[in-house]
Amino acid sequence: MTLAEHFTEQGRQQGRQEGRQEGRQEGRQEEGAALLQRLLKIRFGDLPSIYVKRISSANTYTLSNWAEKILSAETLADVFDEIT
Repeated sequence: MTLAEHFTEQGRQQGRQEGRQEGRQEGRQEEGAALLQRLLKIRFGDLPSIYVKRISSANTYTLSNWAEKILSAETLADVFDEIT
């Protein structure tokens, strides 16, 4: 194997690894969003589309914070830190 072939193969392996990591992260976000939506629906009923959109575009850290707030929130606005 030539030096160029070696570096090409290294680049391919790194690209595959990065792709797998991104896929896992995306999967965690999608699962977290789906779980949060289910929990909110159980607690507060059907969700307005504005909340569904916010949940769908949130990162896993934000989803986790919102999920924790379900335990003490009295309203959807409390979960999303909105002033009513």
